[in-house]
Amino acid sequence: MLAVSDDVPLLDDLMPWSVAPLRLGRDWVRAPDERTLRSRWDLLLRSEPAERERLFGPTRSRTLHSAVAALPGQATGTGPLAQERGACPDPVRVQHGPFDAQWLIPDQRLIDAARPELWRVADAQQLFALEQGPGARAGGPALTVSALLPDGHCPAGRPGRIRPLHRRPGGLEPNLAPGLLPFLTTAYGSEVTAHDVLAWAVAAARPSAAGCEVPLPEDPQLWFAGVESGRRMTALMTRGARDGDKPRLPGGRRPYVRAAIPARPTELRYDAGEETLHVGEGGRVSPVPPEAWEFQVGGERMLELWFRRRTEPAEPDTLAAVGPARWPQEWTSDLLELITVLALLAELRPLQAELTVGPVLGRARLTAAGVLPVPSGARRPASVFDHREEGPGGQFALV
Repeated sequence: MLAVSDDVPLLDDLMPWSVAPLRLGRDWVRAPDERTLRSRWDLLLRSEPAERERLFGPTRSRTLHSAVAALPGQATGTGPLAQERGACPDPVRVQHGPFDAQWLIPDQRLIDAARPELWRVADAQQLFALEQGPGARAGGPALTVSALLPDGHCPAGRPGRIRPLHRRPGGLEPNLAPGLLPFLTTAYGSEVTAHDVLAWAVAAARPSAAGCEVPLPEDPQLWFAGVESGRRMTALMTRGARDGDKPRLPGGRRPYVRAAIPARPTELRYDAGEETLHVGEGGRVSPVPPEAWEFQVGGERMLELWFRRRTEPAEPDTLAAVGPARWPQEWTSDLLELITVLALLAELRPLQAELTVGPVLGRARLTAAGVLPVPSGARRPASVFDHREEGPGGQFALV
């Protein structure tokens, strides 16, 4: 891999606008399946006032009497939840941590800090880069990408920042240091796009105490090789959301359910000799490459973490304890897809290792070219109000 030094730019230099992770305040508003969230909402609204307050879990930021704006693009109530009688807002798919797609009730009355600036730019053209934080040193990628809006959770270590690729909806205005694309286009003798910069960062980023370091090579061929690897990694991490091609292992290497997963599995075991994942008593999935089983982020095996989030008992008599009575079929589909993604990402690691050490375009060169320091305006959200947003109590926000 490329050598690094104090002169190596950080991702914060290249993609300057970043947003803190979502702070839910209550874990019951997110779940691995959509039906569970609707059941929790219905139970909350059927409860008497004192019980509703207990189930809700008030915090300093949100109580049953909070009146807040609707999240951009979401049709939800804006009056106090104490008076709410309507149906559950349609849950939306979000990225929980680096590799776990879950569901969230997109109601800002339920979420302590939902980061509306992210929701304003989340559309079919957007990609989100998520730094894994210093804990990523324990293993796995330092930077992941999601087509879904990410919650910013990290398996270990301090949560990283969320960096949208575009500052405006519709894929407009790249979230890059002003002047970076012309500088790189000149340096490499070929047009460089925002997607190229993100792909290179995915392939080459590594964690440091200050954040993700992203060495930029002087060698154009090294750049092109890294961009190609990063594009393949990005397509896998986003599950083909932008190119329409779902990840697939070739031929007979695709994982299949060889024996049905039981209704309520409680353990996950891996047999390396048979390349078999044992899910509960009797459930078997194979072939599961060892690289998929061992794939870690922040010291956590991703398959074990994914399974634990779906089977670990919640505190009794809480909304978080409301869940499916038996293992849903869609969880099995998600598991097979996750195995495939992790196995294919592991196969790309040798390509990353082939990125040859060489001179880098460091911070000094970027400063001399006027790319650094980044102007303060590039670190703030762009003004993207192109429609009215409903404020507290049904009033519309003034923009």
